[in-house]
Amino acid sequence: MSSEERYHTTGMRLLGLVYVVVVAVFLGLTVAIYAGAFSNDPEVTLRSDHIGNQMQPDADVKLRGITVGSVRSIVSDGGNAKLVLAMNPDTLDRIPKNVSASLLPKTLFGERYVNLIMPEHPSGKLGGGDEIRQDRSASTVEMERVLNDLLPLLRAVQPEKLAEMLNSLATALQGRGKPLGDTLTQIGQYVGDLNPQLPQIKEDISRFASVADTYGRAAPDFIQALNDFTVTSKTIVDQRNALLTLYKAVSSASTDLATFLRGNEKTIISLSDTSKGTLQLLAKYAPEYACLLNAVAGFKERVDRAFGRDGPGLSVDLQVVHARDKYVPGKDNPKYTYTQGPRCFGFDAPAFTPVNIAGTATSGGAATSVAPGPLANSPAEREMIATMLAPALNVAPSDVPAWSSLLVGPLYRGKEVTVK
Repeated sequence: MSSEERYHTTGMRLLGLVYVVVVAVFLGLTVAIYAGAFSNDPEVTLRSDHIGNQMQPDADVKLRGITVGSVRSIVSDGGNAKLVLAMNPDTLDRIPKNVSASLLPKTLFGERYVNLIMPEHPSGKLGGGDEIRQDRSASTVEMERVLNDLLPLLRAVQPEKLAEMLNSLATALQGRGKPLGDTLTQIGQYVGDLNPQLPQIKEDISRFASVADTYGRAAPDFIQALNDFTVTSKTIVDQRNALLTLYKAVSSASTDLATFLRGNEKTIISLSDTSKGTLQLLAKYAPEYACLLNAVAGFKERVDRAFGRDGPGLSVDLQVVHARDKYVPGKDNPKYTYTQGPRCFGFDAPAFTPVNIAGTATSGGAATSVAPGPLANSPAEREMIATMLAPALNVAPSDVPAWSSLLVGPLYRGKEVTVK
């Protein structure tokens, strides 16, 4: 190889080495510039209790969605973390000194960034070397807790299966947006109509709890009643043949009774109508029946003595008289003038207190006997008492309370009452 060729080869090698050095210097300079090695951006410090795995150096620092710096470095002391933030000098003077920061993810599963939060009352200006406090409000802490707990939850539910389920759900809902929207609208209306009724529903639930408690206390008695009913049921089963015979007999008797009633309905109605007066008279003298029966029982002793139960029989003097004239209608008609109501006379019958009001009325200065009144607490007696009490109370008889006969009636019954 000639000297000229060796010179050319050496020159090419040196030129290649220079090219490699230039490229290396360019790459190094580019990396240094990207890393901020030649940057004189002011730095501030953010202290946080935790940063998570998603926070990395060179992460963005944003204020209201605008990038105003980047994370220069992250240092942990085992308990807390210290983030050095390189701030953009052009925007630093617009940030108040009492600004706070929170660590938020860019997306649901993305890396975190530093979000600066403007205070309600800004004061001062943020400068290099200042320290920014971490926002520890309830909403921020709750959001961080949710995001921290989300990753273990997603690992537990297996994201690939969750994605498959969501895909199936999306396929099922595809093309059904309008019906689904209408359904959600109706649900909203139902909920809106239900909200005013919530206090009543709450009260009903409380009352239902009281009722359930009552049923709980009554459960032993109810169970005992069911147990007793099993005995009754067993008795009915054992006597089913007798019951069947009874039902057949009742059915036959019912048929015969229906036939009888159909054939005699007019007679029964006529009998009821004609018996009304007799029944009213019997009802009027009903209080006397017990006394009458007692008197009859005592009368038996006297009859035995009269007819000689222990001695001679009855001695009768019989005398024949002339017959009376014949019955003359209109002259010899019977007269029913007894109106004193139920009473009991003579013999050794128990004392009977009539349930009437007897009295004396004065008319023209002379006392006139007043017949006994109606039965105790009857409408007629209440009317009579109201008539007697009205002048003393200075009210009309119709305004006297109906219960007056219950209070005053016992005082008047069996007494002589003078109405002036």
